[in-house]
Amino acid sequence: MSHGTTGTYQRTDRTQVRRLPERASYDRATVHAILDEGFICHVAFTIDGQPYALPTGYARVGETLYLHGSTGSRLGLRPNMDVCVTVTLLDGLVLARAAFHHSMNYRSAMVLGRTRLVADPAEKDAALNALVEHIVPGRGVEVRPADAKELAATAVLAVPLEEASAKVRRGDPVDDEEDYDLPIWAGVLPLALVPGAPRPDRRLLAGLPVPAHVSGWRRPAPGKDPSGT
Repeated sequence: MSHGTTGTYQRTDRTQVRRLPERASYDRATVHAILDEGFICHVAFTIDGQPYALPTGYARVGETLYLHGSTGSRLGLRPNMDVCVTVTLLDGLVLARAAFHHSMNYRSAMVLGRTRLVADPAEKDAALNALVEHIVPGRGVEVRPADAKELAATAVLAVPLEEASAKVRRGDPVDDEEDYDLPIWAGVLPLALVPGAPRPDRRLLAGLPVPAHVSGWRRPAPGKDPSGT
């Protein structure tokens, strides 16, 4: 396995993409780019045979994925648990001539690993700051940091980026050859996450301007697409 920000993740039996493997990528930079552009992940795990999949915030710092949670949640109460973390970015609706061939353009990443409860105060503080900066860069230095009570109620779990893969679809619909002569519109309806105008809190102190990191917020640029398909 390569280390650092370049190279690839080693394919394992658990991360090998089996359906449409031509859309798969194990490129480290591609996986990182998808994780860095997303905001919500889904964390899947089982407890006593019961499966769960919970949405939560996260941030990547190097080769570690930090998950945000509550000390009272199922996930926060059970560190050292095997999890599957997924992030999906929807880029467009693929409208084909045949109902069967309708699809979506997307970029997705999957990470498999075991959670580690972040107990070191310095690492926990850095991870929580990374979570804020991941969502709105520049926000962390302007807000009040968490106090002791808030830190005690917050669980931060670390998942190492060791087993990971990505899967990407882009481009036009792929119809059966005989369907290309049908008089039916086909193509892609692009989708994008675009911010609206900031709305001030009703209890905002008078005279406070909208910070530049809010008015100038943009979703991170799309990452590298490995497949071109």
